[in-house]
Amino acid sequence: MRITKKDIRLSIYAFLLAFTAAFLTSCETENYEFGDVINPSNLAIAADIVGADTENPYGDGSGTVNFTAVADDAITYKFVYNGTEYMQPSGVFTMDFTTTGIHIYEVAVVASGTAGIMTNGSIEVEVLVTYEPPPELVNALTTGSWRVKAEAPGHMGVGPIDDQAPDGMALWWNANPFDKADTGMYDDRFIFTSAGNMTYQANGSIFGKAPPLEAEFFGNQGLGDPNSDNEHQYYPVDDFDSVWTISEPGGVETLSFTGNGFLGFYVGGTHSYQILSRNSNTMYLKTIGWDDLSWFILITNEQ
Repeated sequence: MRITKKDIRLSIYAFLLAFTAAFLTSCETENYEFGDVINPSNLAIAADIVGADTENPYGDGSGTVNFTAVADDAITYKFVYNGTEYMQPSGVFTMDFTTTGIHIYEVAVVASGTAGIMTNGSIEVEVLVTYEPPPELVNALTTGSWRVKAEAPGHMGVGPIDDQAPDGMALWWNANPFDKADTGMYDDRFIFTSAGNMTYQANGSIFGKAPPLEAEFFGNQGLGDPNSDNEHQYYPVDDFDSVWTISEPGGVETLSFTGNGFLGFYVGGTHSYQILSRNSNTMYLKTIGWDDLSWFILITNEQ
């Protein structure tokens, strides 16, 4: 029997048809079910101004306000003030306003449901702040430029949310001198002006936890996976400005920043730092990060 070129072409064609049919038969469409996608509804936002009563409608002067958000079918909440976002899954959030005098503030709330469906709302509060920072504290802040005191033990630390590090050392971990020399932290400078501006001189990169860095700055930027501590050691950032204020919620001097303002090690969170100890050239501070942990930093204006 003689096999012609036509026979070969027909055989190849038949094989391709059989292969395609077998491939299509073996492929099954996967169906993913998310359940009912329900838009959060009936968003209610309440504000409790600390110390407010009939005689003091704007509060006790501390500037502290407790917010509560509730919505049907919401699984998490985000509070937004002055461009800064605060994730609060419980819907409970405390804000310390810092501008001296009686002022009206607007706080937005985003309630998120399944598949990321969101409902937005906002509330205005009129709050009294009577605190004025001590002149020596302002003078110290606005003298020279500040940096992380890398040469000191405990210049960076972490502990549980209620850790006050009374001896200048955090409960869980403290950095040894120059422990983080392989990061972008030690060449950063923080310059405060008496007009309330803070310039963060990053010198090209900053050091911090990967989740808040990527969420609040510019994503991963092609850096790949973070290190084993979930950190980006050299996260690219240009110099930037924020506004600084000092308040005294609960009798504790607190340095707060707008936007992404921070000191040395980026952990997102409140962007407010309790001043645990200070003199004219050093300050030991605590902030609550995005992870609800206490992060400590020791800074100095000594060059």
